[in-house]
Formats: sequence, C-alpha cells, structure tokens
Amino acid sequence: MSDLTSQHCEACRVDAPRLTDDEVNDLKPEVPGWDVIEVNNIKHLVRKYTFNDFVSALAFTNQVGELAEAEDHHPALLTEWGSVEVSWWTHKIGGLHQNDFIMAAKTDALYKK
Repeated sequence: MSDLTSQHCEACRVDAPRLTDDEVNDLKPEVPGWDVIEVNNIKHLVRKYTFNDFVSALAFTNQVGELAEAEDHHPALLTEWGSVEVSWWTHKIGGLHQNDFIMAAKTDALYKK
C-alpha cells in the first residue's frame, strides 16, 4: 500500500502550484487504476469502482463522503447501479495537487476494506 494513505491533505491556497506533468507521472504508479483526464482543460484523477448492487455503491459513496469531510477535500461522485465514479482535482488551483493523489490512495483503501 502506498504511503500516500498515511498522509493528510494540506490546506490549499489559490496560489499553490499545480503538479507538473513529471510530478503527476511520478505519483501515478502509487495509485494504479486511476486515469488522468482533462475536463474543460483541467486535469482530474478519475476511477470507476464496481459493486454488485446499488446499495453497496451507495454505501461506498457515503464512505468517500465521510473521508472527504474528514480531510476537507471533496470529489465529484457519480453513483449508479453497480458503480461509483470518483473524480479528484483541486478546485482552487484548477488542476492536480498532491492532495488529490492522497485522496485517491485513501479511496482505494476504502474500496479494499
């Protein structure tokens, strides 16, 4: 398991630097299964988790929500029958920050439980 799961999000300022492409490439192996996509020219970390039913998907969504509140860093969540898509990015800087990789790793840890 990545050591990202033992880290906590830091408060992000509007002037905080976005991760460079090299930094993203260095961190990406620590969160296998996550894709980096661009939405409206903003990089996001995205992963879809699968479940056997809607109740399980909704329970996972709620766990991710509790994690997001605890870390004060919030994703976009799309909950459907049998799946939850999670997108992490840092709204204040319009791109990816180390916090997003921390939260991706913590989301994976929740899924494995």
